[in-house]
Amino acid sequence: MKLYSSSHDFAYSWDEVSTCNWRKYCPWNDKSTHVIAVDTLARSLDPETHILRTERLITCKQSAPKWLQSMFGSSDVSHVYEVSYVDAKAQTVTMCSQNMTWSELMSVQEKVVYRPSKRAGYTTFEQSAKIIALCGGWQKIKNGIEEFSIARFRENAAKGREGFERVLAISREVFAEQRERARQENQAFSAVR
Repeated sequence: MKLYSSSHDFAYSWDEVSTCNWRKYCPWNDKSTHVIAVDTLARSLDPETHILRTERLITCKQSAPKWLQSMFGSSDVSHVYEVSYVDAKAQTVTMCSQNMTWSELMSVQEKVVYRPSKRAGYTTFEQSAKIIALCGGWQKIKNGIEEFSIARFRENAAKGREGFERVLAISREVFAEQRERARQENQAFSAVR
């Protein structure tokens, strides 16, 4: 079993981060090109807690190492199931994901939490993962799978943070332009009246 954890403060408010989270894999994110599709499977709002629950299927394209492909066969396409919870009252976004592809060979469980930072105007991003190779008895192969997987996860996590930072920056710029345009339209409308 291999564990991973990291924490990072984004210089954006919780409102900005929680809103942009849904655009994390858009074309503005040039660092997550391995994500080729994100499909929303279900979405519901709990009438009592007002927590938004969303289920998504994330489709990725990235190759496995040749030695693994030769032993187990593979496709370059993999799927991840994600469930997220947005609690606007507590100001948290919690996302839990599990690999679906090769789930008989290994388990990759990831948890991400966004919450307001202690620093005003910042949002704390906490990420953790647990990777377990499930091919019993073959310790050398298990170790190889886990080592490769945690290295790939660490690499993708760094790219993901960098790409999301870009999405946040572009979103802030676009929203500012939209607010300015709306302000000018309101001003022009008021002058006509």
